[in-house]
Amino acid sequence: MEWKGRRGSSNVEDRRGRGGGMMIGGGLGGIVLVFLVMFLGGDPGELLGNMGGSNGTESQIAYQETEQERELADFVSVVLADTEDVWTSIFEEKGLVYKEPTLVLYTDSVQSACGTAAAAVGPFYCPGDQKLYIDLSFYNELQNQFQAPGDFAMAYVIAHEVGHHVQTLLGISDEIMPLRNQMSETEFNKYLVRFELQADYLAGVWAHHAQGLGYLEEGDLEEALTAASAVGDDTIQRRARGHVVPDSFTHGSSEQRRSWFYKGFQAGNLEEGNTFKSALPQ
Repeated sequence: MEWKGRRGSSNVEDRRGRGGGMMIGGGLGGIVLVFLVMFLGGDPGELLGNMGGSNGTESQIAYQETEQERELADFVSVVLADTEDVWTSIFEEKGLVYKEPTLVLYTDSVQSACGTAAAAVGPFYCPGDQKLYIDLSFYNELQNQFQAPGDFAMAYVIAHEVGHHVQTLLGISDEIMPLRNQMSETEFNKYLVRFELQADYLAGVWAHHAQGLGYLEEGDLEEALTAASAVGDDTIQRRARGHVVPDSFTHGSSEQRRSWFYKGFQAGNLEEGNTFKSALPQ
């Protein structure tokens, strides 16, 4: 991806080197965190185990970033700026106002309006404070554990979380999340999968416009598609358990995630991204 020398976002909050602090709130915020932040299909028990609170103190020692971390921080800032430009334009075309989210960089654990989360949950978006949270060490995990290398693979991750922000601004999150208390977990998971696939579609919409602006390089699209496939529920479960349990899917299969990202990339608009009324590929 062509990114060096371009504008970075002013909406980046650097909390690296600080502790997670005391847990805030609960209720719907906690539910949203459990069901939304698991970009990697992580164990909710691991997350909840880190929500017990602390004495509220944070380390005041300045974080010493490596050269690789500095470059990666600059990269995610540029990607965030690109999403700001693209979604501001799309919202304006619809007569809407795009409220830019904040991206929080952290290490180990972080406090959000949705609670305190460990880095093990992966990148996440909290609708309670409309912020994206990411530990930059995930970049190495994406390359090494998930076999999805490349800067545009990381760009896809950021664009997916921004997609959740778009869903929040459009009121989609408020329509879907209350259903959790109205049906069984298995039935709700079906809505949750469609919710996540829509975020993948929206990430593809951003990529479509990024390509139109001349930012994509040869191989970038395939990097994003590889990443989308690598974090499919079936791929993750097969690697972790040796078998697949479709009823427990919360993000969609590898084929579904890859397919909806690519559909958004081809369409470049909001109209074709209604995953709640579309037949999903298996």
